[in-house]
Amino acid sequence: MSRAPILVFGWGNPARGDDALGPLFVEAVEAMGLPGVECLTDFQLQVEHALDLEGRSRVLFVDASVDAPEPFGVEPVVARRDDSFTTHAMTPQAVLQVYRDLRGEPPPAWLLGMRGERWALGDPLSASARRHLDAALHWARHWLTRPPA
Repeated sequence: MSRAPILVFGWGNPARGDDALGPLFVEAVEAMGLPGVECLTDFQLQVEHALDLEGRSRVLFVDASVDAPEPFGVEPVVARRDDSFTTHAMTPQAVLQVYRDLRGEPPPAWLLGMRGERWALGDPLSASARRHLDAALHWARHWLTRPPA
């Protein structure tokens, strides 16, 4: 099975205000129709998602964050076993570690965290989160279309 070389994986709960940023980002990237880019979304990262990394040259994990700089931050992610390894909600680092344990060295990966402020069940996306999403999408269009380093 041939896979797109770039995977964009966002997660979050669309019913919890700014936690919808990850899925909204993925939806917008998918609508761009960029060649060589595959998009996936879920409510949370799980051990099974390590298999989605197979055959990728780059991975961009995307989530809402209370700690990210405004409007967003991007940082490399390295494989590492952490406390999330045995839970249902894993970190990107733990997913990469599972891949390493199963298949060897994982593809290069980055985490894009968009700053959020409202998280209650039923909250709509905040105005600031919408601006952060727009800024992150502007950055992502360039990152996703640049040749690999």
